[in-house]
Amino acid sequence: MDIKYFDELRAFKIDTSNNSYIMAVVDDENFLGHVYYGPKLSDIPMYMLRINENPYVPSKNNRDRGSFMDTFPTELPGNGLGDYREGAVEIVDKDGHFAVCPTYKDYKIYEGKPELAGLPATFAGADADSKAMTLEITLEDKNVGLEFILRYSVFADSDAIIRSTEVVNVSDASVFIKKAMSFAMDMDAEDYELLTLHGSWARERQMDQRPIGYGKTSVGSVKGESSHQEHPFMALVQKGADQKQGRVYGFNFVYSGNFLAQVEKSQFDSVRVLMGINPTGFKWELKAGDKLQMPEVVSVYSDEGIGRMSRTFHDLYRNHLIRSPYKDKKRPILINNWEATYFQFDTDKLIAIAKEAQKAGIEMLVMDDGWFGHRDDDNSSLGDWYVNEDKLKGGLKYLVDEVNKIGLKFGIWFEPEMISPDSDLYRAHPDWAIAIPGRTPVRSRNQYVLDLSRQEVVDYVFDVVSKVLHSANIEYVKWDMNRQITDLGSYCLGKDNQGELFHRYVLAVYQLQERLIKEFPNLLLENCSGGGARFDPGMLYYGPQIWCSDDTDAIERLGIQEGTALVYPLSSMGAHVSDCPNHTVGRNTPFSTRGNVALAGTFGYELDITKIPQEDRDSIPGQVEMYHKYNPLVRTGDYYRIASYRENHYFDCYGVVSKDKSEALFTFVQVMGRPNYHSRIVRLDGLDPEKKYVVEGEDVSYTGETLMKAGLQIQNLWGDYQSKLIHLIEA
Repeated sequence: MDIKYFDELRAFKIDTSNNSYIMAVVDDENFLGHVYYGPKLSDIPMYMLRINENPYVPSKNNRDRGSFMDTFPTELPGNGLGDYREGAVEIVDKDGHFAVCPTYKDYKIYEGKPELAGLPATFAGADADSKAMTLEITLEDKNVGLEFILRYSVFADSDAIIRSTEVVNVSDASVFIKKAMSFAMDMDAEDYELLTLHGSWARERQMDQRPIGYGKTSVGSVKGESSHQEHPFMALVQKGADQKQGRVYGFNFVYSGNFLAQVEKSQFDSVRVLMGINPTGFKWELKAGDKLQMPEVVSVYSDEGIGRMSRTFHDLYRNHLIRSPYKDKKRPILINNWEATYFQFDTDKLIAIAKEAQKAGIEMLVMDDGWFGHRDDDNSSLGDWYVNEDKLKGGLKYLVDEVNKIGLKFGIWFEPEMISPDSDLYRAHPDWAIAIPGRTPVRSRNQYVLDLSRQEVVDYVFDVVSKVLHSANIEYVKWDMNRQITDLGSYCLGKDNQGELFHRYVLAVYQLQERLIKEFPNLLLENCSGGGARFDPGMLYYGPQIWCSDDTDAIERLGIQEGTALVYPLSSMGAHVSDCPNHTVGRNTPFSTRGNVALAGTFGYELDITKIPQEDRDSIPGQVEMYHKYNPLVRTGDYYRIASYRENHYFDCYGVVSKDKSEALFTFVQVMGRPNYHSRIVRLDGLDPEKKYVVEGEDVSYTGETLMKAGLQIQNLWGDYQSKLIHLIEA
């Protein structure tokens, strides 16, 4: 890695191991332009700014200033001054004007990477391979009294570039910020297509690739969370690129609230990429002397296809984002009682599950929703975080102690951000719910959202949750959020500040989780939002894993986990073996396939082990042994996508390869059996072509070259939804 400023060119060059990112300052007015982002260069191609073509820069030809502004590849595009493409910044100044034009002021280059106040952020490590360098470029608009600090950070062991924007009010009056995107980049459109992740509850992060047409194309959320429906990721993918070849630019927003990810193709066949907090409903009063730090964006360039992009994201998040002490450890195999009992459980039932689970080798019991207040369904008690002793005879500590005596760890479910209309908390503090006076509030799952923009509400939530965790030996928390935010109104924010509620809410969630993991440093925190509605890099900063989806069907999970693994490491994906018929889709799949698919994640169980068929129960010890054998490889290895059921409609195949190429595990799932079809050749990937590998269970060895070029023969499996693990060990 390296960052340099070239005085004679007024240019900045950021180098990772394989890539370069170049900017330059032009004209007497100090416009900061984007020059280049791609494979590593030894020089600086200033001609890419096209400032030697018509229209000339304003100091040479101010007659066509508008043409310059509307074509120049601006590093932080402003608004209202001739650039008719979407800007990255929008304001309202003290005179009511919204025009803004950031231009270059100065810069700093230094070792390391700063924290972002109140926000999740990637971080440098102590060893040489994980050190960082940062470039800070300060832009200014003297007319409105604002400065914009652009930060670019790189790590010695990664090709990712991290960027964020900070806005500073250096004037003597308030300025309202209506938009401040974290990332902006202009480039030629060429032949790129747009790859995004879409979905809904129980079918999150489905891959979608489409041409980039003229005008604006975007994904985003205004739900108060990153959402089931869209995802804070997008990639520009060269037409025809695949897992192994082609140019790919990937962008991921390190934030857990409203977002906008947009590409805009102009009349001149250029593309502007924007990513940041969604401006819809956003309005932040920046008082004189105040600063507003926006979240960061991770950008990854690959000229070796989508697979290389994915592996870059995975390594970055494993090494520079996840902080948990569990980051480099096997997670305990847990059994969650939700699909086993729903709300209908008591101490005896949970102990019965724990006893059977311990016999099978399961290591933790997690008590899900329904243990508090008077909650026997989802219509009451959120906010009343005290134990329902009608269910848990003897109290929570008695239950936890008994489970520990059996030999299992204990975990618990919370939904701390919510409040039920039928709760002691709501009856005492109805103004603690987000609401607009005079409007009938929207309920979802018969609950409201707590106004976390109020510090007293944040303190209450932390106090009640920490009190429960201090009361017994609780080693895991599943933190859930089962509805989106509506009725944007806070009783404690003034009329000019209601547009701050969404962002203040997310900052409060981050504050709560930061306080939680500091109070309980050995806690395993798994985030969840109705399944995967808040599966984003921001949440990984606080917990090392996120519940991937409420849909635990093995076949549905193939697509969900494929889309998730496009960006996120397998170690972050909460994945469980559940009962059949599956509670979401009603499908029956073999118990072995359910286990093999869940292996590409944290691995656990979501069923009533006291009631499942004996054959399935007898299979669990073998799956537990399988997890312990393969999880170090799954957790730390490089991920390769071999085939996609989403594309071929018949089978799925993916694998992980150890960093030293000495071991690999590939998972093959035959989704649909085919008549008169004898075998399939699957070409593997990621192996060392010169090494010899033995397929576990066979006597013959193959070179990595043969397995990747000629492929491995897989016999046709009998029936739908069959699966096979292929374990390769260096001979």
